[in-house]
Amino acid sequence: MKVLVTGGGGFLGQALCRGLVERGHAVTSFNRGDYPALDALGVRQLRGDLGEADAVLAAARGVDAVFHNAAKAGAWGSHASYHRANVAGTAHVIAACRAHGVGRLVYTSTPSVTHRATHPVEGGTADTVPYGEDLKAPYAATKAVAEREVLAANAADLATVALRPRLIWGPGDNQLLPRLVERARAGRLRFVGGGDNRIDTTYVDNAAQAHFDAFEHLAPGAACAGRAYFISNGEPMPVREIVNALLRAAGAPEVTGTVPFRVAYAVGAICEGVWPLLRLRGEPPMTRFLAEQLATTHWYDMTPATRDFGYVPRVSVHEGLTRLKEWWARDGAITR
Repeated sequence: MKVLVTGGGGFLGQALCRGLVERGHAVTSFNRGDYPALDALGVRQLRGDLGEADAVLAAARGVDAVFHNAAKAGAWGSHASYHRANVAGTAHVIAACRAHGVGRLVYTSTPSVTHRATHPVEGGTADTVPYGEDLKAPYAATKAVAEREVLAANAADLATVALRPRLIWGPGDNQLLPRLVERARAGRLRFVGGGDNRIDTTYVDNAAQAHFDAFEHLAPGAACAGRAYFISNGEPMPVREIVNALLRAAGAPEVTGTVPFRVAYAVGAICEGVWPLLRLRGEPPMTRFLAEQLATTHWYDMTPATRDFGYVPRVSVHEGLTRLKEWWARDGAITR
């Protein structure tokens, strides 16, 4: 099939492109930049911006399916910039699918759309965990709107599904792990609360596999059509344990320090006020949303994904960490 991947140059995006090529599909990636790694895979690259409807419409011409993975992520930035990429951009993808008769749309969402302050989630599913309220982060708020639009677009001529992978990590990570390593080595990393709250994470190949499984089952009237699913390794661990395991894989010092939740939350509130006032560059070290996320238990039940499209994590956390350590020793320097 001819498949369009938005954001194919990113961490998960490259895993999606690589897996689709391995499965014999002709893949086009719609990116803001140019990525030699995609050239090496034989992926056709189109440069453009999700906020430009005509560019998205042109990119979707002639394809059979779309993996809409691109988004503006992060913990900081104007609401308008997140809305342009995540809400307007997703609307443009849906419109392009309809204009060109694309039959399948697999959307990469996030568990953050269900965030509710410090309310823990233990074994939740999309049927039991509602959308969040008063989402303080523009990323979570705009992704929640976009996910609803994708699911509402499910119809007889366009089958849609939304996947919510939790905290993706693994070889090729140029965001999460490098930041953890940098802060740990600088002595600037602390656990919010005691670090004992359990969280789910997702090895990158498992996150990609979930997308492929959903894609293969997706069709009008399919069990997964018009539905959202949490995706993870299904191995919830204390945040202290998984963070230090990732740091060990990268040869970085482990973290033992903690900061009380109320202190982190107050610091986040101050940062949110000071950063725009002083026009400071970069992301603040803490936000209220981030403090809540770091201090709260979040783990999910994979039963619906297994039942509706056969998703079963194939790479355990232990095996993933072994692969990560080998990659970091060999190629991780490019991310430092």
